Amino acid sequence: MFAEYQAGRTPNPDVICNREIKFDVFLEAAIKLGADFVATGHYCRKGTLEKNGQSVYQLLAGKDPNKDQSYFLCQLTQAQLSRALFPIGELLKPEVRAIAKEAGLTTAEKKDSQGLCFIGKVHLPDFLQQRLQPKKGKVIEVPHHAPIFENVIVDEDLAGISKPYALQPELGKVVGEHNGAHFYTIGQRRGLHIGGYEKPLFVIGTDTTKNVIYTGSGDDHPGLYRKGLFISTSDIHWVRLDLALQSGESKKYMARIRYRQPLESCTLHQTAEGLYIIFDRPQRGVTPGQFAAWYENEELIGSGVIHK
Repeated sequence: MFAEYQAGRTPNPDVICNREIKFDVFLEAAIKLGADFVATGHYCRKGTLEKNGQSVYQLLAGKDPNKDQSYFLCQLTQAQLSRALFPIGELLKPEVRAIAKEAGLTTAEKKDSQGLCFIGKVHLPDFLQQRLQPKKGKVIEVPHHAPIFENVIVDEDLAGISKPYALQPELGKVVGEHNGAHFYTIGQRRGLHIGGYEKPLFVIGTDTTKNVIYTGSGDDHPGLYRKGLFISTSDIHWVRLDLALQSGESKKYMARIRYRQPLESCTLHQTAEGLYIIFDRPQRGVTPGQFAAWYENEELIGSGVIHK
């Protein structure tokens, strides 16, 4: 995780545990101990279907719409899914609590954890600041009417639609200081400590090389929204390998770019260089280093690390 920050990529706090503590590590250890399966407490389900005489495993959303955690497991392989069990995936959270209470478990009424796994309830930037050296830098506010947001890009230009805004210091004015660009992520509001605005400031871009944070005033700032994103070929992962797109192919899916985000309609375009995801409507806070995951109905089909 720290290596990603130092490289200028922002890991998603929602998936830190899944990315750092790999399922295959648990699986390998369990198999060595003689286990046939590994059961996890994730709110998701596994399906099985036969295709060309072979078993194909499906990663399905949990029945509880408020607790679905399929996004956490978006990098699972068919081999891993074949050995995975999700015993609470068919249950709602209140049902799980009722079962725990009947069994006399002390955690039956424990509040849901909102912190980092194995660390507890802690704000991610606060946690990182305890382990990374602060580095003072400029906070620049870029106005709504900056010319960079006025460019009109045709729908056929996949690269243009998916390209991040080329933010530069001369596009705005310095409004404060920060303690390190690697502590911030696009869409973040908390932690800027800059007042005096009618609307709150949001992070619309970070430059860890120059150590600059770019901000915009208001939740409707155009710098917060983009219609497309790009995933490099090496970072594309198909849970359903049999549905992988070939170069030149496109398909409609539903996708999300963060945990608990409602699924949004989009079109996937596979090219020789990688995968473009173009949403039907602009998405807030598209951030390099985070996962995008695409679904067909309840099934998570594939995922990838956002390159830009």
